[in-house]
Amino acid sequence: MNKQNRQLATVVAGQNTSDGAGVKLKRIFNPQQKHKFDPFLLFDEFGSDEAADYIGGFPDHPHRGFETVTYMLAGAMLHRDHLGNEGHLRQGDVQWMTAAHGIIHSEMPEQENGLLHGFQLWLNLPAKEKMKPPHYRDIAAKDIPHIELANGGYIKLIAGDYVGGTGKQSGAVAGVATQPLYFDVSLSPQQVLDIPVDPQHTALVYVYQGELAVGSSDKILTAGQLGQLIDGDNIHLETQTQSAQFLVLAAMPLNEPVVQSGPFVMNTMEEIEQAYRDYRDGVLTQ
Repeated sequence: MNKQNRQLATVVAGQNTSDGAGVKLKRIFNPQQKHKFDPFLLFDEFGSDEAADYIGGFPDHPHRGFETVTYMLAGAMLHRDHLGNEGHLRQGDVQWMTAAHGIIHSEMPEQENGLLHGFQLWLNLPAKEKMKPPHYRDIAAKDIPHIELANGGYIKLIAGDYVGGTGKQSGAVAGVATQPLYFDVSLSPQQVLDIPVDPQHTALVYVYQGELAVGSSDKILTAGQLGQLIDGDNIHLETQTQSAQFLVLAAMPLNEPVVQSGPFVMNTMEEIEQAYRDYRDGVLTQ
């Protein structure tokens, strides 16, 4: 059966901003932007070797109604929540936090100098799962499947399945309602990669180093750009004279109303107002 390559439909350039206690970051997209990537809600890249850009971290704040996925490329972060849980994120580690009914947590750097670099993705939950108990998946770098590609390069399978020449290999995270695919990929110059994807799923590629041809050789994404790919069951990627490092994201759209206010993502404004009341009354996490 012939593959149909998805084509680059939308290109978004990240915008420099700050969040938390003054952490400088690049916001690739958020729920207020005109481009909607259901079920993906928000995507940030943080990266600096200047301590002043990150040392304030993200002090205690609440979440309800979605999942956060934090992936560290360099540096160290400490996660704490209202229940006393702690998670130490080091280079290559992932934390997949399902806030659902409610979490109050902090994310603080565990370093006073050096490079801190990583990503945070917000992934929506279906309405029927928004008020379920919260839970975590802390995944050490050594537990993320790593595929070495011919001619150099690799794929790290954080979530989802990759079907290649050696058959199907599964990522570290499975069993999520939106069936997400989350790969970190490195390609050498003049390398080609095909990634099968469900034709119904939203598919995104974010380049964080180098440049990458997506879908066809003249459709180029450069570092700091995200592309949405439409129409097809295959993501065709090529490097030319430069190498590239990038993330591939795909997931099943929920096609449900999205109402977001600050740290809460629900389906109606009434549910958002209830989340604020619950937080104010101390019952968000009960």
